[in-house]
Amino acid sequence: MAEGKLSEIYLAGGCFWGTQRYFDCLDGVVKTEVGYANGNTANPTYEQVKYEHTGHAETVHVTYDPERITLKELLEQYFKVIDPTLVNRQGGDVGVQYRTGIYYTDPSDRTVIDAALKELQKQYDKPLAVEALPLANFYTAEEYHQKYLEKNPNGYCHISPAMFSAAREWKRER
Repeated sequence: MAEGKLSEIYLAGGCFWGTQRYFDCLDGVVKTEVGYANGNTANPTYEQVKYEHTGHAETVHVTYDPERITLKELLEQYFKVIDPTLVNRQGGDVGVQYRTGIYYTDPSDRTVIDAALKELQKQYDKPLAVEALPLANFYTAEEYHQKYLEKNPNGYCHISPAMFSAAREWKRER
């Protein structure tokens, strides 16, 4: 597929190890990369993000083929592995770096994002805590974080292994 036909979105869903693994399982996701988004420090390290309050969110840069998975479908999958009502927390991880967020580079994506969040809100009595913002910045995380759960199959993850299986089985009805 020609590079021009691919799309991208940045999704923060708690610890990026499991979030990356989940998106890698989905048909139509071409590439993922973990990093730090929308913070106030240039080129932060993991230690800085974790301990120095840089304001970054652990985020997965998702490159996808919109003919195989649409942004709407990708967001529906994302919502399956987060608790969208939690502020600065997912699973056992607590801190601003574990907040949920949808960060976009294409302004036309905002309409799809807003509609998806509006639909999601109908399922909850509490307000959603998912940020929906333009991407301000993204810094690639250290190499040892990339594909962490592939390198460390027994590593920590806040996402259930059953969800990885479900993601691998998900196929868009054509």
